[in-house]
Amino acid sequence: MARRLFFLNLLLSFISAATQAQSQPAAAPPPAAAACNGILLSYAYTGGAQLPPTLTTDPTHQPYKFQSTLTILNNGLAELKSWMIFVGFQHDEYLVSASNAVLADGTSLPAGVGNGTIFSGYPSTDLKTAIETAGDMTQMSVQINLVGTQFGVGSPNIPMPANISLVNDGFVCPKPTLQGKSEMQTCCTEDQNFKTNLTSNNDFLPRQNGDLTIMYDVIRTYDSNYWAQVTISNNNPLGRLDNWKLSWDWMEDEFIYTMKGAYPYVVDSSDCIFGKQGQYYQQMDFSNVLNCERTPTLIDLPPQMANDTNLGLIPFCCRNGTILPPSMDPSKSTSAFQINVYKMPPNLNRTQLTPPQNWNINGTLNPDYKCGPPVRVSPSEFPNPNSLLSQTTAFASWQVVCNITQPKGESPKCCVSFSAYYNESIIPCKTCACGCPSSTSSRTCSTNSPALLLPSQALLVPFDNRTDLAIAWADLKHLPKPNPLPCGDNCGVSINWHLYTDYSGGWTARITIFNWDGTPFVDWFAAVELNKAAPGFENAYSFNGTELNNNTIFMQGNPGLNYLVAESDGANPSKDPRVPGKQQSVISFTKKNTPGINVAGGDGFPTRVYFNGEECSLPTLLPTGNAYRKKGSTLIISALVAVVIFVLMQL
Repeated sequence: MARRLFFLNLLLSFISAATQAQSQPAAAPPPAAAACNGILLSYAYTGGAQLPPTLTTDPTHQPYKFQSTLTILNNGLAELKSWMIFVGFQHDEYLVSASNAVLADGTSLPAGVGNGTIFSGYPSTDLKTAIETAGDMTQMSVQINLVGTQFGVGSPNIPMPANISLVNDGFVCPKPTLQGKSEMQTCCTEDQNFKTNLTSNNDFLPRQNGDLTIMYDVIRTYDSNYWAQVTISNNNPLGRLDNWKLSWDWMEDEFIYTMKGAYPYVVDSSDCIFGKQGQYYQQMDFSNVLNCERTPTLIDLPPQMANDTNLGLIPFCCRNGTILPPSMDPSKSTSAFQINVYKMPPNLNRTQLTPPQNWNINGTLNPDYKCGPPVRVSPSEFPNPNSLLSQTTAFASWQVVCNITQPKGESPKCCVSFSAYYNESIIPCKTCACGCPSSTSSRTCSTNSPALLLPSQALLVPFDNRTDLAIAWADLKHLPKPNPLPCGDNCGVSINWHLYTDYSGGWTARITIFNWDGTPFVDWFAAVELNKAAPGFENAYSFNGTELNNNTIFMQGNPGLNYLVAESDGANPSKDPRVPGKQQSVISFTKKNTPGINVAGGDGFPTRVYFNGEECSLPTLLPTGNAYRKKGSTLIISALVAVVIFVLMQL
């Protein structure tokens, strides 16, 4: 009996101790957190090791593994929605994995982040306050465990970033301070001077502006799947997409069952059949599933599918992937489609909705876009499908903002040549303006030599056929001829800006657009930025020209002339060079609104030129007046060029 009482008392002691242990509050945050009444950011290096190979002769490129923990703690009075944090990596870091976060620019891991990068939250995007959670650290904070490779910083040195800061609008972050050698911290507080014109309610962040915005609206939802409408809107007056391709990353093993208004670039359900989706949906006929890739690529449908009962009948769909700028045609500045998404456990609940991450969109001969993370915004409203005056609200909405960017090392896709009435030579597009052959073994031209000046007739001849003309012109003008000769511009589209006349009351220019590609351009547009001359714009005689607010003249084809044909064969393909598609117009300017303008001195030449939204490469030189064209020399030059062309045609 005594032994039973002993074991009973011992058991009660254990139960009491366990109960007291469970009732203890969560561990208090570190002392630095208590002193921060805003958003505390910390970056702690937790370990690393040298990686093979061993580069004893080049220690600056020696690879090392690094592991770090990035922590965000909300000690403020307001919930931090859609948090984003910048980490100023500075050792050519190559990030392999990051928990609880994705890269905000849409890049999938692994990825190079050596110039710094921005993280955004996933799956948790918002951090609540201590007040509304009674100090629950799991809702107030997030830890991002980073694993990657850095170069050149070995033990005992520690590869710390140059900076950490909160990217969200309305916050000020002081320079971080080091806590020892392996941790840095900063406390970001609300900027009292920050003001915004964007409106929102307390539940959602305001919708942002950008060159391109994408809405992901869930319009129907069920336990195992949902329907979402994706709407792409172009907001940039010079932005454009042709044959757009949209991609993203599924984060929860979702897959695309069917679509309306767009289609996968690759129709493939094999990843589902051999993956966990096939194991869970055993009764599903996966031959009807459109795509099971983790990173699907989606494309628009052709116009003839717009009224198809199975794939079309979606407003703003089916335009071959063309999205025009709103300044050109507002009705064609939007594209939309609907997608049926199937989910996987444990997300089988109609309220469990998660948007895809890492959005990317691009087109052909168009600007490059960088897209941010999807941000939860107030539900979108749509016209009632029953033609009633009421509006239908989405169940959930996310906004993705994309902005035009110029990737480092990326070549333009179009180029510009300059010419003028006072100089007989054409300043051509720059050598390798749109890139050069990557293989040095097959290259027979110089990538560094400047392009040879040309006679005006050479603009109509493809680069491969104008060598003799360029050499003859160089001989006539006593110009240097490098050996080997410079490479071509390799551009699919080139634009010639010719200063046509200059008189006391005004001046004129002629713009010619050449299409050297095998694809025509429908609804093309061009734009020129003239910093001093734009206010004097009067008329574009063969184009529809308008002046925008930023010293830019926007031009498009008149009705019936908005089609820039592709390059085609000459009259005799066996002898004649190929002929580019061409559109041309004279543009007139008055000097009344631009007193003191020096047209020939440079004010009459554009500082930026765009074609279909893509910024073109410009020459670094302007025509000079040293070789003013005289009547006698013009006859000699014309005769010489005619002889060269005749010889070429006889070959």
